[in-house]
Amino acid sequence: MKIAIVGCGVVGSSWSLVFARAGHNLAIYDRTPAAAEAALAFVANADAALATRCRIASSLADALEGADYVQESAPERLPIKQELYREMDALLSATTIVGSSTSGFPASVFTEGLNSAARCLVAHPINPPHLIPLVELIPAPWTATATLDFTRDLMRDLGQSPITLTREINGFVVNRLQSALLGEAFRLVEDGICTPEEVDAAVADGLGLRWCFMGPFATIDLNAANGVAEYCTNLGPMYYGLAREQADPREWTPELVGSIEAKMRAQVPAQDLPARRQWRDRFLAAIVAAKRDITGKLGA
Repeated sequence: MKIAIVGCGVVGSSWSLVFARAGHNLAIYDRTPAAAEAALAFVANADAALATRCRIASSLADALEGADYVQESAPERLPIKQELYREMDALLSATTIVGSSTSGFPASVFTEGLNSAARCLVAHPINPPHLIPLVELIPAPWTATATLDFTRDLMRDLGQSPITLTREINGFVVNRLQSALLGEAFRLVEDGICTPEEVDAAVADGLGLRWCFMGPFATIDLNAANGVAEYCTNLGPMYYGLAREQADPREWTPELVGSIEAKMRAQVPAQDLPARRQWRDRFLAAIVAAKRDITGKLGA
């Protein structure tokens, strides 16, 4: 299968590795040639042999020619995406499918009226996709069922873990879940209940240990003798009370952000952040490998 990578920032570079690793041939394109070169170098640094499956396209038309699937990862600015999709619409074949890596825009705001609209959707990865397998698939109102089916199958063949939303919604799924947790995390710090470090420990050493291999519904289903219904009977009123407390959203004020920034920089100085990200990526890779090994031994 021929793949086109359009947009070669951090996400596009990571996607390049995902597709090359799965054995696909890639045409890599970015309006800034240095960005395309960086994406190719990213793949080569991971595995020199994989880089032989990638080539840098000389133009957008060159990248799209004969492509079966396009992974678009252009900057998160709506006018840029709208212009890019209009330009691609004139170049795509009648069968090419386009998935957007956008983390916030619904596909409807940049594909409406295009000839290729039925073959476009959001395929939002969790960064970096070469380490984290989840991909959110979100159709526009006019996205064809065949487009969703093709993209879902492709993502599974890549080794990713796709989830399919029934319709467009602000923030998709992952960011909505993360938003709820972050909102409470900032509230706990702002109210002086605990420090940012302690909130992180509550997730990393508590909730996150279960959540890294089973989600919230599967978790509570096992936290009552007879399953989720019993759990909700026992604890539903408590959670409803908490939700009422949390119903008034708060802005992240400059003062609050500044306080948290100071505490985070005391833990990891700014100059150490690149090394910390490399540590994170190594840790993620080890966790994913361990999950696959454990799953293979224990089963679901």
